[in-house]
Amino acid sequence: MQFKNSSKQRNVQGLRSFRDTLPKNIKKIINKKGHIFSETLNNWKYIVGEDLFKFCYPKSFKNSNRFGVSTLQVMVKKGHEIEIEYSKKKIIDKMNSFFGYSVVEKLKFISFDDDQNFAGPKETKEKNVTIKKYQKKINDINNDKIKKSLIEFTKVYKQK
Repeated sequence: MQFKNSSKQRNVQGLRSFRDTLPKNIKKIINKKGHIFSETLNNWKYIVGEDLFKFCYPKSFKNSNRFGVSTLQVMVKKGHEIEIEYSKKKIIDKMNSFFGYSVVEKLKFISFDDDQNFAGPKETKEKNVTIKKYQKKINDINNDKIKKSLIEFTKVYKQK
């Protein structure tokens, strides 16, 4: 098989890089839109500062089109929305100066809870689903697959 000298394909054995497998059109889209979000993620601490970095992070970036402006969605921990709102202009200016042109025109904030205690009570309830005499018999089974399937069966049966 011969290749033209002007062709950009490489004749290399082994694994090809992911970049080489993508079509040209996709590469252009990723370079335009994906570059902004990935650079924002990498430099978020520099853009917002040490104080705001602790309770917010960028979620997604929507590029401008004829219907809307370019928007950066930022996840904010509940209770800190006011601090972020006051520094909104500063964040937009810092991002635009970081990239060298007007990248972001609008920031959209989405608040979230940072509670980690969701799984606590459910775990204790699920362990004691079966009756004690059946639990003892299930524990005496040597085959782990059968033991797990019986426990799952008792959980489903208890829900009905």
